[in-house]
Amino acid sequence: MDELMKRENSLSDPQPEDAYRSIRGYVIEAQRQVYTAVNAAMVTAYWKIGKSIFEACGENDRAAYGKQVLQYISDRMTAEFGKGFDESNLRNMRRFYLAFPIQDALRPELSWTHYRYLMKVSDTEARTFYMEEAVKAGWSSRQLARQINTMYYQRILASRDTESVAAEIQTTEPKPEYERIIKDPYVLEFLDLPANEHFYESTLEQALIGHLQKFLLELGRGFSFVARQKHFNVDGRHFYIDLVFYNYILKCFVLIDLKTGDLTHQDIGQMQMYVNYFTRYMMNEGDNPPVGLLLCAQKSDTLVRLTLPEDNRQIYAAKYMPYLPTEEELKRELKLEEFERLEDV
Repeated sequence: MDELMKRENSLSDPQPEDAYRSIRGYVIEAQRQVYTAVNAAMVTAYWKIGKSIFEACGENDRAAYGKQVLQYISDRMTAEFGKGFDESNLRNMRRFYLAFPIQDALRPELSWTHYRYLMKVSDTEARTFYMEEAVKAGWSSRQLARQINTMYYQRILASRDTESVAAEIQTTEPKPEYERIIKDPYVLEFLDLPANEHFYESTLEQALIGHLQKFLLELGRGFSFVARQKHFNVDGRHFYIDLVFYNYILKCFVLIDLKTGDLTHQDIGQMQMYVNYFTRYMMNEGDNPPVGLLLCAQKSDTLVRLTLPEDNRQIYAAKYMPYLPTEEELKRELKLEEFERLEDV
């Protein structure tokens, strides 16, 4: 970094900076074109898939026959094309077709993420308004989500100063300069590309999680590594569990999430959701309920007690501690790794 700053300071001529800005612009524009092309192809494919599922399953995809068809399609598609075709996603594609039954009415400027938010708008007129405004104003998917959640449609109708209402999104949710295609989970699923674990962690978190993974496997006590940055999505929201192990002594999954800051009640609630997800969708016959471990720099015992139910036996793994590393062991290992990294800086 110091060497780079020296080189930059030594270049008083504006030409190198101008060249850099031009080259950077070419890369960003190319990324935009690729991103737009992939999203357009993905939206078209998902619309056609949704139409086919509707025609195959009939009016009710949750009836016995419809569920059987969905399961069959999901199993076959997942085996051949990888992630992105579980039953939940296939149902969303069916809903996409029902919400936008005319293919020619789809707007190529909008991504699949845009349409996922639009599908949640039940009022047809409001949905059309949001779609047209998103195209006209060039809203990012996050801007669109904020406008929907803050009832922008209703506020515009009720306001006499529509210009200021329309302009506020640029302050409350500024549009990013550009979006990187390779970081979009939907694009990764659609292209069947592996998600790079480094995308979702800071350098320190990456080092701590890597050290923790090695420590638990060397510790023994029945640990078998399952996944790192385990990805799953729920109604279009993507989640990543830092580490997943299976303990063959306890016969249960062990989910670990690392928080480098203070522990919040939202962190605890999210881990509870992870545990519920594994309980309902990942457990095999004979497994015990999964266990969730939240590791953090600071925590309030009172906050933990108030957030978790009194009969909690899954978060922090109270009853399994004889087989899991103790809190003191985990803290010692993480502090050691953090100290060693600071020494290297």
